[in-house]
Amino acid sequence: DKVTVQLKWLPQAQFAGYYVAQAKGYYKAEGLDVTIKPGGPDIAPAQVIAGNGADVIVDWMPSALASREAGVLLVNIAQVFNQSGLMLTCKKASGVSSPKDFKGKTLGVWYGGNEYPFLNWMGKLGYKTDSDIKILKQGFNVDPLLQNQAACISTMIYNEYWQVVDAGVKEADLVTFFYEKEGVATLEDGLYVMEPKLKDAAFVARMAKFLKATFKGWNDAVKDPEGAAKTVVAADATGSANLKVQTRQMKNVATLITNAGTPKVGYLEPAAYERTVKVLLSGGSSPVIKKDPGKAAMTHAVWEAASK
Repeated sequence: DKVTVQLKWLPQAQFAGYYVAQAKGYYKAEGLDVTIKPGGPDIAPAQVIAGNGADVIVDWMPSALASREAGVLLVNIAQVFNQSGLMLTCKKASGVSSPKDFKGKTLGVWYGGNEYPFLNWMGKLGYKTDSDIKILKQGFNVDPLLQNQAACISTMIYNEYWQVVDAGVKEADLVTFFYEKEGVATLEDGLYVMEPKLKDAAFVARMAKFLKATFKGWNDAVKDPEGAAKTVVAADATGSANLKVQTRQMKNVATLITNAGTPKVGYLEPAAYERTVKVLLSGGSSPVIKKDPGKAAMTHAVWEAASK
């Protein structure tokens, strides 16, 4: 049975579980022929699945729910990362030591669906994003911080934060604000399929096998970060993945999958789902979604079938 999974970004340890499941033959053992499609700056997973270019996608819940409201009927079938790795990283020298120092500062923000938790957070803090702070639409690099174009930039704990450190900025000279700790975290790296497909029992069975093999891959990756990093480097056709960087990334990714190795791996906690929806609905004048999708945007049915 063929299954195509579309990743959210380029081959890296953020997706190690899929590559490990592939390399160790876990998909094959379930009777699946899995194609892993890398993402990139110009690839929107929701558009790929809407155009029948994938059976299942890795996406962040804000962009998935926004896509759903726009007519791409995505449903979460599993939640691999149960913690958020998103944060703002600031140079202490810019005068930022707490969120109250953001006023009047330039803050680097990723767009393309990743801006939603940020906009909600600013709304919670009472900042107007068109006057109190200046938003710099940030590319997927750390240049604005290194070149002092922004006081703070968006980073992931497993990726861009370390690019700042690798560029020579001492960790002691940085201050970080985790969305998880600020109470505005939304769920990242979940697995989504199109709602109409869930009416097909054969599709659900195929996805359950995919989840079962994928969770095995993730459990192995968390247990053996270096082995997982080697698998990712081997799978990267561009040859740009570096073993040392990927090993470090995998160790940080492992901290976001706190239920790896337990029967709960990949389970979408209803409370975390509801918190994400609440964050997305409360974006002040520009909420991410205008109405609560309720339970329609998630299902435990495939996860439960995979756990049997």
